[in-house]
Amino acid sequence: MKRSGKFLTTAILTASLLVPGMAASANGEGTASQTNGNEKFRVLIDANSKKEKDTLKGRYGVRWDFAEEGFTTEMNENQFKALQKNKNLTVEKVPEYTIEETSSKPEAAFSTMAAAQSTPWGIKAIYNNSTLTTTSGGAGINIAVLDTGVNTAHPDLANNVEQCKDFTTVSSIVNGSCVDRQGHGTHVAGSALANGGSTGTGVYGVAPASDLWAYKVLGDNGSGASDDIAYAIRHVADQATALNTKVVINMSLGSSVESSLITNAVNYAYSKGVLIIAAAGNSGPYEGSIGYPGALQNAVAVAALENVIQNGSHRVADFSSRGYRRTAGDFVIQKGDVEISAPGAAVYSTWYNGGYATISGTSMASPHAAGLAAKVWAANPTASHTAIRGELQRRAKLYDIRSGSGAGVGDDYASGFGFARVQ
Repeated sequence: MKRSGKFLTTAILTASLLVPGMAASANGEGTASQTNGNEKFRVLIDANSKKEKDTLKGRYGVRWDFAEEGFTTEMNENQFKALQKNKNLTVEKVPEYTIEETSSKPEAAFSTMAAAQSTPWGIKAIYNNSTLTTTSGGAGINIAVLDTGVNTAHPDLANNVEQCKDFTTVSSIVNGSCVDRQGHGTHVAGSALANGGSTGTGVYGVAPASDLWAYKVLGDNGSGASDDIAYAIRHVADQATALNTKVVINMSLGSSVESSLITNAVNYAYSKGVLIIAAAGNSGPYEGSIGYPGALQNAVAVAALENVIQNGSHRVADFSSRGYRRTAGDFVIQKGDVEISAPGAAVYSTWYNGGYATISGTSMASPHAAGLAAKVWAANPTASHTAIRGELQRRAKLYDIRSGSGAGVGDDYASGFGFARVQ
């Protein structure tokens, strides 16, 4: 595929919003929405008549237009309460989503490369090769990283960048801008497709020949409104259709609150042949703690593994969210199930300052799985996204995870089908 040139850690999953009474402002930064009646926050509005909807659009402005679902805008608490009294309207606050990391700062950051880290433990593990020095595969497949942005000038990522877009600043997509000032998105992209850089001494991801679609949907504080995310998901699907190309979405973000906008966007993208991979969440080891969008049936929820072998397999990290005991053992994906597992603890990858960092979280597990999906898809270019998903499940069954709280033989509620690998 033609290049355009060089151009998801251990924060616990929030209960609903980043902080009670907080919402994302137009620039992605948190603003107090309930401290008084004048502070603005994001809402979704739908009306019974087109005329009334158009009137409201003119009055409040439009952030994103979701057609039949309504449109999003910003308003204060007093305006919100007034509209709620109108029985001809559906008005609801837009929930906020955050990065799936386990701490706000990396466990370790490095400005220069440590040679032994060129193929981090997770890459060696997913390739099932302890002496691996380089990776390969993914050509012709796009990996859309919906995150805090990506440092597209990073030497290990620059040659992979095909799209760079920002969904967080204004009521339109900003092309050529996806600046990452937080680090999370750059780290996620590296695990999926870093290519080692021009000298081959940088970090390698799972599928280094893949193309990167870097979509900034979260602000510099690592959180963002669900309408920005939903619009980006739909845009990925429309781009996949328009360009007649195969795309894997990675979302290392989440919330315990389900957003109808994101659910409908995921279903839309899946119907268009896009494969969606998402972090399971970091609210483990508690049962029923898979976050959204990972909990959705049309998204592959990925649990995090540690670099620890116990009972003959890698161990599921305690922080990794769990599914439900009642649905374990059936090898059928239902809402709230973890599907597969991948390396997610102490993962070394690219960082927003051009260097490298070690982070833990299901945020780190998800891009390993996304990279694997791209690698498998590139080797089977005529396969559908559902066939690739089935292949990930098949491979996961070959490496059963039997270590960690809730893990056991077969399809368990901690690791899902198991650890999907290259071979």
